[in-house]
Amino acid sequence: MNGLHVVLPNDIDDLSAPSGGNVYDRRLCDGLTATGVEVHEIAVRGNWPRPDTEARKVLGRKLAELPTGSAVLLDGLVACGVPEVIVPAAQRLSIAVLVHLPLADETGLSPSLATELDGLERETLRAVDAVLATSDWAARRLIEHHGLDPHRVHVVPPGVDKADVAPGSLNGTHLVCVANVTPRKGQGLLADALKSLSDLPWICECVGAIRRETRYVERLRRHTLGDRFTLTGPRTGEALEATYAAADLLVLPSRAETYGMVVTEALAHGVPVLATAVDALPDTLGQAPDGSVPGMLVPGDDVSALAAALRRWLTEPELRDRLRASARLRRETLTGWDATARGVAAVLLKERTAA
Repeated sequence: MNGLHVVLPNDIDDLSAPSGGNVYDRRLCDGLTATGVEVHEIAVRGNWPRPDTEARKVLGRKLAELPTGSAVLLDGLVACGVPEVIVPAAQRLSIAVLVHLPLADETGLSPSLATELDGLERETLRAVDAVLATSDWAARRLIEHHGLDPHRVHVVPPGVDKADVAPGSLNGTHLVCVANVTPRKGQGLLADALKSLSDLPWICECVGAIRRETRYVERLRRHTLGDRFTLTGPRTGEALEATYAAADLLVLPSRAETYGMVVTEALAHGVPVLATAVDALPDTLGQAPDGSVPGMLVPGDDVSALAAALRRWLTEPELRDRLRASARLRRETLTGWDATARGVAAVLLKERTAA
């Protein structure tokens, strides 16, 4: 494969609001470049996936300017809501779409809007040459839900950087939740669960962007947990590394998750994970080579189950030791971003050859 045009949301490098999708896109572009692929980034401003008319025109114009037969990879957030732009372009370009989260799976959408976005996404994905998913679960959902040809849907999981093992504290009291503060990520569930554990020592840091769902953030700030439960805002680079290094347990009470990159980030530090058993999270948590599970899974949207699991973690030293040992073994099985870049390059080369 020669040159690749990658179409991205214009906020891909906005460190004030980092997201798993943006991190994936950035690391993928950098990784493809490192493998020798000539990457041409096209950042498009818009309120994706429901952009205004001007943003649609800009996207259409940028695609129209590309030579016929060009290889194009579009972030699903940009592509999936505008089939009127993508479908005609797919007739002259070799287009692949990377779906981080199906549009209708976002929490809080009205039924009518979810149905509308679902239909737009289906029309887009049926028209393009290839669809990239971040997990086996996500691929199965896209195939079954949208009626896609399984041979056109490819799984390319995110990578993770190697990291030093976090030492952990004696009592396991430092809890972290790394996720943008939104209803889908479930920080409200976590706050409610922790209210029943006021008799135990713990602190919990919620690390993630706080400007996207302002009403939700304000409700969380009115909790009664004092300074034991904090919304720190986003952290990246060394600050995020320091967060994992100081953590005893990552808690991710998501309502929907097509992969859950923070799970493998925690495991790369040997930090166990307490997560909801929704969508791809059980597979992302995975198993250590000895068959042990490096954390705990609880049903989604179940405050009582989440509180019970946290109480076990905080009161059972043997459990903490066992989960830490499993997380450190699982750490050795994780793959890096170079594998992700090679996987995407292989998919795009295959599709171009087939075309």
